[in-house]
Amino acid sequence: MASTVTSRPGYGQLLRTRGAWTFLLPGFAARQPFAMLTVSIVLLVQHTTGSYGAAGAAAAVTGVSMAVFAPFGGRLADRYGQRVVLIPGVVIHAMSGLTLTALALSQAPLWALLVAAVPTGASTPQIGPMVRARWGVKLQGSPLMSTAAAFESVTDELTFVVGPLLATALCTTVDPAAGLVTEASLTLLGGLLFAAQKSTQPSVGLDGHARVERTSALRIPGVRVLIVAFLGIGAVFGGMQVSLAAFSESIGEPGLNGVLYGTFAAGNMLSGLVCGAIAWKAAPKQRLIVGYTALALTASGLWAAHSVLVLAGLGLLVGMCIAPTLITGYTLVDSLVPAGARTEAFTWLTGAVALGQAAAVTIAGQLEDRFGDGTGFLVPMGGTLLALATVLALRSRLAARPHSRTVARGVGHRVPVAVD
Repeated sequence: MASTVTSRPGYGQLLRTRGAWTFLLPGFAARQPFAMLTVSIVLLVQHTTGSYGAAGAAAAVTGVSMAVFAPFGGRLADRYGQRVVLIPGVVIHAMSGLTLTALALSQAPLWALLVAAVPTGASTPQIGPMVRARWGVKLQGSPLMSTAAAFESVTDELTFVVGPLLATALCTTVDPAAGLVTEASLTLLGGLLFAAQKSTQPSVGLDGHARVERTSALRIPGVRVLIVAFLGIGAVFGGMQVSLAAFSESIGEPGLNGVLYGTFAAGNMLSGLVCGAIAWKAAPKQRLIVGYTALALTASGLWAAHSVLVLAGLGLLVGMCIAPTLITGYTLVDSLVPAGARTEAFTWLTGAVALGQAAAVTIAGQLEDRFGDGTGFLVPMGGTLLALATVLALRSRLAARPHSRTVARGVGHRVPVAVD
């Protein structure tokens, strides 16, 4: 795909946007725990129960709950403001996470862990979509929007480098519960700091005499195709988390789990940096198809890797294929979704990743418990191949459509308004 590195505004110009750092720094602190949650649950529950299947089930319930409730929270944030959603959400999340930790340490039955996992997942703050929505306010109509999409994807991947490493180190060297306790604490502190930045949150009031028509992002066909694509990406994340933990345990080096997963996430982050620095000439739809094909091919080789070096190398390649796909998907949202539904659209996509991850940790956990020998790595392969087939079959629905309709009060005709 042809590209040039000279016509796109750079990261330096983006970061000089007035007021950006007021939400970037607390946003980074608040989203960091998101990458710690699943790993912390898997390691804690596996330690207390001795079963990857039980650990995967607890993590899966958390992910499903997150996927179900995240779009609802996004819609509330679009309508009533991010602060209104965040403050009670982070308090509930911290309390639920600590409850889940206490139940696991007290050898509570699995059903009790699963019950506690529901509010833990449902209340997970969707900081990434909220930061993206704030960029939309700051950069309305600016060519920096594409750079911001790349920057946010890189930031997400940086959290998936630091988060699993931190969670694994805490759980394996301090205490099995330390990862989840730290996750809950960071979510509370970071979330409250982010919510305090009221000046940069998107306005929820009407602009002039026109109002943007409220519609669910899920009604847009292209968003549904992207949800399937992001489900496949979630299958990679979930399958890798369980399977790498099982592989590290099988060779007697549990501490390698964080290193291997960090290598995978580092490839993701590095390719995201490069992708964001390039002004692509190819259409986003074409880039999505090419990127997803590369992701499915590399993920299909994971199950055959039986050494640390080979697995690290393949994990790096898989990670390098994920970031461009994520960036392109989020970029497509700008052309597919009206401005008044974008936070919801972003939460549908992050929720899809969580749901795919939830299904993957469950299936991969069962495969590793029953068969071992890296069979959990079949999950990333299956998930990406199925998602790729869907994207190819429905690629026509990824074409850009008119963004928003606006209706003037008391007047029957439509008037255009700017969208971010």
